[in-house]
Amino acid sequence: MEFVIYIAIFLVSAVIFTFVGMAIRKKIAESKMESAENEAKKILEMANIEAENKKKEEIFKAKEEIMNARKDLDQEIRERRGEVQNQEKRLIQKEENLERKQDLVEKKEKDIERKYQELDNKKAEVENIFNKQMAELQRISGLSKEDAKKLLLTEVDKQLTAEKATLVRNMEAKVKEEADKSAKEVIGYAIQKCAADHTSETTVSIVALPNDDMKGRIIGREGRNIKALETLTGIDLIIDDTPEAVVISGFDPLRREVARIALEKLIEDGRIHPAKIEEMVEKAKEELENTIKEEGERAILETGVVGLHPDLVKLIGKLKYRTSYGQNVLNHSIEVSNLARIMAEELGLDPKLARRAGLLHDIGKALDHDMEGTHVELGVEILKKYKENENVINAVQAHHGDVEPKTIEAVLVQAADAISASRPGARRETLEAYIKRLEQLENIADSFDGVEKSFAIQAGREIRIIVKPEKVSDDQMTLMARDIAKKVEDEMEYPGQIKVNVVRETRVIDYAK
Repeated sequence: MEFVIYIAIFLVSAVIFTFVGMAIRKKIAESKMESAENEAKKILEMANIEAENKKKEEIFKAKEEIMNARKDLDQEIRERRGEVQNQEKRLIQKEENLERKQDLVEKKEKDIERKYQELDNKKAEVENIFNKQMAELQRISGLSKEDAKKLLLTEVDKQLTAEKATLVRNMEAKVKEEADKSAKEVIGYAIQKCAADHTSETTVSIVALPNDDMKGRIIGREGRNIKALETLTGIDLIIDDTPEAVVISGFDPLRREVARIALEKLIEDGRIHPAKIEEMVEKAKEELENTIKEEGERAILETGVVGLHPDLVKLIGKLKYRTSYGQNVLNHSIEVSNLARIMAEELGLDPKLARRAGLLHDIGKALDHDMEGTHVELGVEILKKYKENENVINAVQAHHGDVEPKTIEAVLVQAADAISASRPGARRETLEAYIKRLEQLENIADSFDGVEKSFAIQAGREIRIIVKPEKVSDDQMTLMARDIAKKVEDEMEYPGQIKVNVVRETRVIDYAK
């Protein structure tokens, strides 16, 4: 029981203490709250005071910045105002300067107008004086204005002619001196290194006989042997009173050579009858084919030309039996090849191209008996067929001036061809062609005004022209010689060169009585 009382007392005490503790804590909390509220009020008041101070400080700073900005703006305005004032002053000065310049310009314009007027007056005065002087000069000289003008132009033309002639003579002399020296050295050296023999051939061949009895055997019974030989070879066999000789005549050198070889074989064999003649003619043809091939190979070996088509080699060999103005064409082609090569080497050009073109330049002459066309056209056609070098074809086509040469080597082939053809004894010209060339040369010279007489001398290598001294002056002689030489070059074909020699002579004759 006491235990329950104690527990109840304890519980009551616990409750009392709890309420007392709660009351005490409430008091303490209220006290803390009150102190906190006071503290908060103090903090708030301090914050308000600080904020007010900050506000005042910021307002002061703002006012200070505004004052500074206003000062800067006032300074800038003052500066701008000063600049505007300066510009206004400059503008005013410019206006004043412009006005002064305008006044000066107006004064100058007035002066210029006055001077123009004075010049017009002086010009009229000068023209009047000039007209009076011209009239006086015409009266004194007895010449009109047009006559005086013609006289002056004539004198000027004479002076210009003299100057041109002097200039032409000097330039020609200088160029000739240099060119002739250089050309003579090259050509002389080339000719010296290529000294070939020249022989003139005809359209007949002579076969020697061991005795005159052989003539009868060649003719045969009722002439059957000679007829068989002429029929098989296409040539004429002339058996006359010439002792121990038979003449073979024909324009085709190949047929003539076949007949000569066959006849020599028949004479050597001794058996002469139609069947044997036919056999020997066939053997002669085979021998001629071999000879042609050997001659072609000899030519390319001698000139050093390589890489030719075998058919072209045969055509070159055929040139052995072809002549031009009595000159053997194969020997001529070999010589042209060597001359062109040597000159090309001396001038630093392509010697291979030069010698190849020189050897092939007349190859068309191996075909001109069998085909229509000039030897140049035939040569170009056959070289194109065998796809020869374009520069070689151009040199062949240009060696007689049919087309313009594209290379200097082609020009060298022209020169070498002329050298070989014009060498003394190289060619034989018919009398009619020779006389015609001389007449043409004299006619060209006589066609010029002021020529009294012309003479073709030195076998047509020189044309000597005598002019009328009253019509042709010494200066005009130089121009006339040049013009005549140019016309000869354009209108004539000739080997080598022709000298144009113009002679002017004044003779005065008087008699002592």
